[in-house]
Amino acid sequence: MAKAILSADDVRAIADLARLEISEDDVARYQRQLSDILDYFQKLEELDTSHIDPTSSVLPLTNVMRADEAGAALTVAEAIANAPDSDGEQFRVRAVLDS
Repeated sequence: MAKAILSADDVRAIADLARLEISEDDVARYQRQLSDILDYFQKLEELDTSHIDPTSSVLPLTNVMRADEAGAALTVAEAIANAPDSDGEQFRVRAVLDS
């Protein structure tokens, strides 16, 4: 089994995908840690699981949600009562897109 070694560029690309800013010290540390994680998964792939039935969960599945029942609607005042900022009858939020 070959040891999986991620390059520093791989780590930077992963950090970019996760929208993380990491220092060069972090790149080296994460390079080692992520490579170790991939090595562990390679060890797991060597296990013979042919005799184990596929399953998504070993626990019995039950729905613990309550029934979806319509209730009384909130008034406008109730809806914006706990808003951090409002403008009359509307929620006020920060701009999401640049102009």
